[in-house]
Amino acid sequence: MDDQAIIDLYWRRSERAIEATAQKYGGYCHTISYNILHSREDADECVNDTYMKAWQAIPPTRPVRLAAYLAKLVRNVALHKYEKANAKKRGAGQVPLIASELEHCLAASAATDSEVVELLNEFLDQLSQETRQIFMGRYFHFQSIKDIAKMRHVSESKVKMVLLRTRNDLKQILEAEGVAL
Repeated sequence: MDDQAIIDLYWRRSERAIEATAQKYGGYCHTISYNILHSREDADECVNDTYMKAWQAIPPTRPVRLAAYLAKLVRNVALHKYEKANAKKRGAGQVPLIASELEHCLAASAATDSEVVELLNEFLDQLSQETRQIFMGRYFHFQSIKDIAKMRHVSESKVKMVLLRTRNDLKQILEAEGVAL
């Protein structure tokens, strides 16, 4: 079933919308939440919470790209669950590591969130497809360097170098635009 048909099911308040979403995007959502939480049970719970959030938000929201919309929802649900579970301790896993990697690029700023988002989108648009996929895989989907290297059929050292150079380029662009680092 195509995305518009699934969205139409949500607009009609048909329970088949969740079933169609689970069939088409369940694995995708589970992978994103698992990459953050490293627990199948917690990932399953996040995916179910994501379906509920989609049900509550559509309508009035009509996503242009359902996959991206669901990815954002499940990512936020999983990050919230991660923060809640690790409020008093630092766990293993990718989240603290990824946060520390981006720390020098995205610190507190006088720029508004929407300005930073616009700068990030412009920055991502200028990247090559491979670099953008590596960057988004690491910092949006929370994939490990090993997994990215395996999926892209490149060495882990290449992934690390692409990420380092991309973070440095991002830092330069943010500094040039006056975003405090």
